[in-house]
Order: sequence, then C-alpha cells, then structure tokens
Amino acid sequence: MSVRIAPSILSADFARLGDDIAMCVEAGADWIHVDVMDGCFVPNLTYGAKVIETVRRLTTLPVDVHLMVVEPEKYFESFAKSGADILTIHQETAPHLHRQVGRIRELGCKAGVTINPATPVATLTDVASDVDLILIMSVNPGFGGQAFIPRTLDKLRQSRTLLDAAGNRGALVEVDGGISRATITSCWRAGADTFVAGNAIFAARDPRAEIAALRTLCEEQV
Repeated sequence: MSVRIAPSILSADFARLGDDIAMCVEAGADWIHVDVMDGCFVPNLTYGAKVIETVRRLTTLPVDVHLMVVEPEKYFESFAKSGADILTIHQETAPHLHRQVGRIRELGCKAGVTINPATPVATLTDVASDVDLILIMSVNPGFGGQAFIPRTLDKLRQSRTLLDAAGNRGALVEVDGGISRATITSCWRAGADTFVAGNAIFAARDPRAEIAALRTLCEEQV
C-alpha cells in the first residue's frame, strides 16, 4: 500500500503560494489538497475555480479538491475545467450521492466521498463500489489546526473494510485533520493511505523535512 502525502494549501502563505507549492513538489509531496468552503456548510469561506486554475498552473501533481459546500454539483463542471483531478463531496450535502459521484466521473475526475466526524461510515455503503476514495474527516471541518479526534481510527478501519467488501480494493482511504507526526502512524495502521496535512507541514521549521518525516513514519511500519 503506497503512502500519499497531500499538503493542504489552506495552511499555505497565499502571498507566496507558488513558492510553497514548489517546496511541496521538491519535498516529494504526492498531491496538492485544495479545501473549498462556502461559509454555509462550514463556518469559513475560502476559494474557488480561479485558485484551482492557479494551482494547476503551478504543478503537475494531482490536484485534490475537497468541496465543503452545499449543492456541490453546481461546481463540478467549473472545477473540472479549472484542472481538478479529484473532486470529493460530503455525504451530508449530497442527497443524490450516487448520481453526483457518476457525474464527477463523467467529467473525467476521480470521485471521492467524505463524512464528518459524527456521520457513520455505513452511510457510504451504497456507493462503496462506485467511489475512487473515501475521505474521513478527523476534525470538524472549517478551520485548520484542530486536534485529531481519536474515534477516527475506527472509522478508517471501517472504511477499508467497506471498500474491500464492495470489491473496490483499488479505492483509497484518505484522512484529513490533525495529521502530524503524533497521529499519522496510527492512521496508516488503521488503513489510511492518503494523508492531508496542512498546519503540520506549513508551520514546521523545515516543511520539506516534515513531508519526508510524515512519509517515513508510515513506510517504517510496512
């Protein structure tokens, strides 16, 4: 199982976004994670298609877009056109989840589904065979720098079991929130393979070394 480190630009310095993304690329990051927040579903407001276009120009790494928004289907076409490789939507805001996952794939993107800390993994049973990844939120979404919720580890195990039972062994299990040297190994052991890290990387004294350290803490456990 490969390790994927996905730095979240929510914690980057937007005055030097190009430099920060270049640093992530040079340090061996696998994806660039973009959090889109609408100020409605979550208590924060971030960015949209123009920032995705900018990130796409700055790197050839997969652009992993997490839509923390109501009515996410309104953004699928513009985000896909802007260069998103992965579009992940919340189960809590997608009453037509099967159809929306299908539409993301029709647009040429990988389709992810995510759940908040209080939402059971079982709510994803009926789309487990259709998704390219499940993203488990290990904090309540909206702001960076929050503490990791320990119950997340059970949900990571459940997600891996759910995908395997659906015959979808190629799908990824991603985790977002409070990922650091203190938490990444336990998440890896629980079945996660893709790790979103923002504050842990960009607030580190040496962000390049931090990306390498996070990867090593998983690879040493193989």
